[in-house]
Amino acid sequence: MTIEATRMSLAGTLAPQDYTASELLGVMSARLLKDGQTVFAGVGIPLLAAILAQKTHAPGLTILFEGGVIGPFVEPGKLPPSTNEQRCTRRANMLVSITEVLLMLQRGYVDVGFMGGAQIDRYGNLNSSFIGDARNPKIRLPGTGGGNDIASLADMIVAMKHEKRRFVEKVDFITSPGFINGGQTRAAAGLPAGGMFRVVTDLGILGFDAETRQMMVVALHPGVTAADIKANTGFELPVPADVTTTEPPTPEELAILRELDPEQLYTA
Repeated sequence: MTIEATRMSLAGTLAPQDYTASELLGVMSARLLKDGQTVFAGVGIPLLAAILAQKTHAPGLTILFEGGVIGPFVEPGKLPPSTNEQRCTRRANMLVSITEVLLMLQRGYVDVGFMGGAQIDRYGNLNSSFIGDARNPKIRLPGTGGGNDIASLADMIVAMKHEKRRFVEKVDFITSPGFINGGQTRAAAGLPAGGMFRVVTDLGILGFDAETRQMMVVALHPGVTAADIKANTGFELPVPADVTTTEPPTPEELAILRELDPEQLYTA
């Protein structure tokens, strides 16, 4: 345990004011990853969560970058600014072409895709292309990258801030498909595998009904009520009467995150 973790542990259980919303996203996302999985992780919270999982409960987790890097171990304090940057390649098992790494995805060798987005709807469809009308958008976003491929072929985890403007009735554009229009429409569209697994926000953890494929609350974070999460969602979001509360981040988890991102580029 680091000095910072030891210091924080003296206070016992941590309260929400002891960590940022982004740190909460990183910790809760990391806990969803399992040892032995292969994960497509984008830069930012997804990468931080994957590294945190490696350093805690999933040492056998393999990280993939769409730039063609397989199995890297990113150095703390030297986070790459993009998935095509040389810092992504440290101690990697293999460096291949973008085509080859996406072919691995198509062959079924990737378990989890991990990304964020600007908008998400009740069926987990994700928009990272533009806001507004396609012909005259209000805002142009970074776009798909490998987002469509990953969401089409792997189980997805999305990490994003919980706001009504992000959780919308219908996304302006489906960059990365979730369960399309619910029910069996994803399979009917030619995507029998994968789908949205969890959405992690600063208010709670969301899953999807096995039949309707509509988003629902799986757990609330400490201090968050059902009313809070409904007020920040642009569509009806079911909250079970017996909904659980997540365990707050531990001092060790926060210490690892802060060592990885000492300048708080992604966790401020």
